[in-house]
Order: sequence, then C-alpha cells, then structure tokens
Amino acid sequence: MEPCACLDGRLNAPAGRCSGEGRVPFDALLDNYLAVFLAVIVGITLILTALIAARVLAPYSKERGKAVSYECGMLPIGRARSQLHIRYYLFAILFVIFDVEAVFLFPWAATVREATKAAFWEMVLFIGILAAGLGYAWKKGVLQWNKQ
Repeated sequence: MEPCACLDGRLNAPAGRCSGEGRVPFDALLDNYLAVFLAVIVGITLILTALIAARVLAPYSKERGKAVSYECGMLPIGRARSQLHIRYYLFAILFVIFDVEAVFLFPWAATVREATKAAFWEMVLFIGILAAGLGYAWKKGVLQWNKQ
C-alpha cells in the first residue's frame, strides 16, 4: 500500500477516516514542497550573488567627501531641518483617505451584481461618510492652495 496523506494533513489515516477522494499520494506532497524548497534556494543564491558582486565590482574610495550628507557639489550650510506648512499634511491625509476608499470601492464594484442589498447600502453609507468629510474639508478651506 502506497503511503497517502489526507487533505487535512493526516498521514496514513486509518480506513474510513479519510475518504478515497480526499487522499493525495505522499510523493505528490513532497514534489510540491521540493519545488518551493528549490525556489527558496535559487532566490537566496541570486540575492547573495548580487550582494557579493556589488561589493567586489563597485568602486570604493575612503574620501572625506563621502561622509558628507549631500554630495551634489555644494557644502551643506544652514539648518538641515525646514518647516512645512500644515496644508501639506492635510493634503496627505485627504489623499490617504480617498486612496483607502478606492481600495474598498474597486473590489466592491467588481462584485456588486452578486452582492446583497445590505452590501449595497453599506457601501452607499461608506461613500456618504467620505463625501461628508470631503464637504467639511472643502467648507473649511483646506483644499484652497493660497500662498501666504
């Protein structure tokens, strides 16, 4: 009798415990893991080869200028920290909000025909809340780009 494994992971399950159609030959399971193992070995080999080649072939010099933060030909003079206006952060937050909306909206739109009425109204409520947030931001003037 050839060793078999059940789909739930039991090896050589007693008769009656694992139906004949749920049995997979043990060699087939090892073949699948062998492919994954080989892919991991090839991936690690490629990464190590690239790192070693970069270290061996790349030019390297111990100049004082290499330690300077900005190597663009100008000496870094002045403060390294600059202040940004709050409107940049507000635009970034609004972008993230509507980007997350798109992440939820596209899969829902792809399956809207199979969705129930409750799923439709939940999405309408979700879009309504985001529209209310956009309206609030618009009313407060967050979306106006005035130079001050």
